Amino acid sequence: QVQLVESGGGLVQAGGSLRLSCAASGRTFSNHAMAWFRQAPRKEREFVAAIGWSGRYTPYVDSVKGRFTISRDNAKNTVYLQMNNLKPEDTAVYYCAVDSRSGFPQSDPGAYDYWGQGTQVTVSS
Repeated sequence: QVQLVESGGGLVQAGGSLRLSCAASGRTFSNHAMAWFRQAPRKEREFVAAIGWSGRYTPYVDSVKGRFTISRDNAKNTVYLQMNNLKPEDTAVYYCAVDSRSGFPQSDPGAYDYWGQGTQVTVSS
C-alpha cells in the first residue's frame, strides 16, 4: 500500500523558514513526478511546486518563486520543500502528491494519483 507522509510543518514568524519533507513508502517513485500543493481556509487547493523524475525541471507558482525550492532524494523516495522568507499568505495545509503515470511535472492536481495527509504551515505576522 502506497503512503505519503509529510512532516516539517509548524508555526513560524513572517520572514522565517521551514523545510517540509514527504516520504513515500510502498512503491518506488524515482521515475515519477512529485509535487506540493496547499490549501488555505475557504480556498481551493493551489499548486505550489513540482519536480520531474530527474530533478532538472521544477515549475513553481509565481507567488513562491525565489522563496521556495523543491528538491528530491530518489534514494530515500522523498521530496522536500524548502520555504524561506515566509509570509502570512503562505499559511495553509501543505500536501505532497505523486504522479505514478509520468515523470513530467504538472501543475494540474488531477494529474496526481497519490496524496499525503497534509501538514499545517502557519505564518504569523
